[in-house]
This record gives sequence, C-alpha cells and structure tokens, in this order.
Amino acid sequence: MAVYQGARRRQGLLPDRRAMVPRAIPMPQPSLPRRRARTAVRAGRRANRVGFVLGAIVVAFLLAFFSLAQSIRVSASGYDLVSLQVEGERLEATRVDLKTNINRLGSAPAIRKQALDQGLTQLAAPLVVPAR
Repeated sequence: MAVYQGARRRQGLLPDRRAMVPRAIPMPQPSLPRRRARTAVRAGRRANRVGFVLGAIVVAFLLAFFSLAQSIRVSASGYDLVSLQVEGERLEATRVDLKTNINRLGSAPAIRKQALDQGLTQLAAPLVVPAR
C-alpha cells in the first residue's frame, strides 16, 4: 500500500475510537527501583500448602483404589479358573462312568439278562417251512 504525502485516513460511519479515549499521563519514575516480589510475599502471606496436601492424598487414594480393584479382579479370575477346573474334572468322571456302563451293558450277557428281567423268553427252535 502506498502512502502519499498529505493523505488522511478515510472516515467511516463510526468515529475513530482512539480519538475518544484520553491519553494517559505518564507517571514520573520513582527514585528507587521497584522490587520485583510476588504480591503474596509483599503482603506478608505465604502460599497455603493444604491444597497440595489434599490433592496428594486424593491421588494416593485413587492409586490405592485402582490397585485394590485390579487385585480383586485377578483373584476373581483365579477363583473362576479353579471352579471351571473342578467342573471339568466332575464332567470327566461322569463321562468315564457312562462309558463304563455302556461297555458293561452293551455285552450279550447283559442284554440277555435285561430281556429276561422284563419278561421276555428265549426263542423256540426255528420253524422251517418247506418250499412247494
């Protein structure tokens, strides 16, 4: 943008804000240099450490609670594994028992005994029909 000698800013609809704000009068410099200390120190107050202590306690409590929750989860998982192992052993014992019963009851003498117990008799001699 080029600036020409004697050029003025264009006036808009609103007047220039800088023209309405009065200029601050510069204050004379103090004879002694100003100390650069925090406001709390100058006022004689010290920082309150109760907030930091409470925050540290809350963080420690949260960490302990998280650790406790994790250890409970691990022990619950261990309990579940033990109960599943016991259940598997029980099912395996039942399977072995059933397999033994099938082998015992599937033999010819066992079938014959069950038939006799239910009132069936042995077949008579076979009947031969002569062919014509």
